[in-house]
This record gives sequence, structure tokens and C-alpha cells, in this order.
Amino acid sequence: MMKLGLQTCKRVFKITNMEDTAVEPQIDYEYYLIRGISYDAYLAQLQQTVANITIGLKSDNVHAEYFLINLTRMQRIAKTSTLSQELLQALAGMENKVYWLVLTEYWCGDAAQSLPLLQKIAQASDGKISLRLLYRDKFPDLMEKHLTNGGSAIPKLIQLDSEFTYLGEWGPRPKPAQELVKFLKSDPVTATGYAEQLHRWYAKDKTNTLQRELIELLNKANLFV
Repeated sequence: MMKLGLQTCKRVFKITNMEDTAVEPQIDYEYYLIRGISYDAYLAQLQQTVANITIGLKSDNVHAEYFLINLTRMQRIAKTSTLSQELLQALAGMENKVYWLVLTEYWCGDAAQSLPLLQKIAQASDGKISLRLLYRDKFPDLMEKHLTNGGSAIPKLIQLDSEFTYLGEWGPRPKPAQELVKFLKSDPVTATGYAEQLHRWYAKDKTNTLQRELIELLNKANLFV
């Protein structure tokens, strides 16, 4: 049976009563951007890791069984997703450069669903969006500053301006998908199979909701002419 990949992409570092992330103002985001890698480098590293596992080399990651399905998912979305006219218009109207710093991991099914689109948007932005990726488990201090409902859910996109000032964030999944997961996990009957339902939602939505939410993220930062 094909693995669906981990969907609750989080590990709890601390508990907070806040609904959304509690962002502390004194964060040296430039430090993390310098240590981030490109999407192409991330993809190449994942491909090499999967190739090593295929020839029998063991991975020390306890979630390695999900790497192949997430690589396949990323390749499919990169090939089939199309940017909407609304998003292309938003990119054309951007006046200021931004950085998208994303916390992620290979095993995360939600990350596999969103990263290819983030890359496609950055490529279409004519240099106005710079995308850098960080492995969440290597930077728990940053993750702790961007929890979702008290958990270290990923992917987590942190938007910064050209001077590395915080301009908002997105993640770990589109809001309707988040609500779906919350609903399914609230019932023991549906909780065990929620991952399959989540990926069906992604397949049906075809990145449309994600694109709309990312336009909203850019709009909130007043980045347009």
C-alpha cells in the first residue's frame, strides 16, 4: 500500500493558549535566511536521500518511509500546477522585494503539497520573492517562535521585507484543509484515516485555495504599487 505521508507535521515544543503564532519582535531573521537553502537544493537533497534508501542505505530519520511518496507528490504538483491570473497580476503589481523563509522537512505531506507552488510563484515574481528553506528540526529555536496552536506545525512560511522585518506568515496548510483535519481528528472513527481525506482535498482543490491565501499574505504586507 502506498504511504500517504505524515499530515500532522508538528512536534510540540511548548504549549500556548494563543490561536495563532506568538511572534517575538527580536528575531534575527537575516541569520536564518543566510542558513536557508534554495528549493532546487532541497529537492536535490531529497532525491539523493531517496536514491540512497532505494539501493539499501538506511536513513536515521524515523519518518524515512514517507520520503518517496512526498518526492513523487512534489514532482507531480510542480508539473501540473498553474498560477492563476489573479496571482500573476498580484506578482506584476509588487513594488517591494520580500523573502519567504519556510520551515519544512522531507516527511511532511503538507509541505510536499505546498513547496512546489511556492517555488513556482517565486520564479514568476521576477526576483521580487526570494524563497529560502530551513529544516525545522535543525532550527527549533525559530520554530518555537512560530508555533500554530502551541505545536510546531509545518510548513511554516515567514514573510519578511527587504530589511528582514516580519510581515506575516502562512501555514501549515490552507484554512479549509486545516478545518477538515480538525473535524476529522475530533472523531475517533475518522481520525485514523484523516490523511487520505486530506490529500483528496488537496487533489480536488488543485492549489487554488493556497494561491488565494498567498495573495492575501502579500496584500497584507502592502507590497503593491
